[in-house]
Amino acid sequence: MAEKISNGLIHVYTGDGKGKTTAALGLAMRAAGQGLKVAFIQFIKGEPCGEHIFASLHNAFDIVQPSTGDSFKKPKEQLSSEAQQALAYAEKEILSGNYDLVVLDEICVAISKDLITTQQVLDLLDKKPNRVELVLTGRNAPSAIIQRADLVTEMLMIKHPFTDGNGARRGIDY
Repeated sequence: MAEKISNGLIHVYTGDGKGKTTAALGLAMRAAGQGLKVAFIQFIKGEPCGEHIFASLHNAFDIVQPSTGDSFKKPKEQLSSEAQQALAYAEKEILSGNYDLVVLDEICVAISKDLITTQQVLDLLDKKPNRVELVLTGRNAPSAIIQRADLVTEMLMIKHPFTDGNGARRGIDY
């Protein structure tokens, strides 16, 4: 039985560089390896994601994308509704007592696309039980969330193959 978290922190992984979701997945793997219960909730994602395949094969942690299909091909109204559903689901799981670590993947993108508000997320952070470690990922993290977080990491893009017209690669970028 893993030692439970007694002072859960709020992490933010943001910036234009690659690696925000990957860092959160690494933390989820580490926590699961130590016996902690992990929920990984994705707000804006394309399909298919390798992390979903891994989680279904290995049952290391719970990974949920409340919406179905490719988020990048949906109208804003549908995305907004799905982001609101994801936020309600996230709140339920954070408060459930079932998880030690909860990751809200691409929640900052949902905010920057005006699908949910910064205030909604701040309200959720205020409700977080002390025993839950919480990770928020995505570009353009609002300053109010950065100020509220205990740990903030900014991924800085120095060079990326996308700028040369190279597309996303299966198993590396998704």
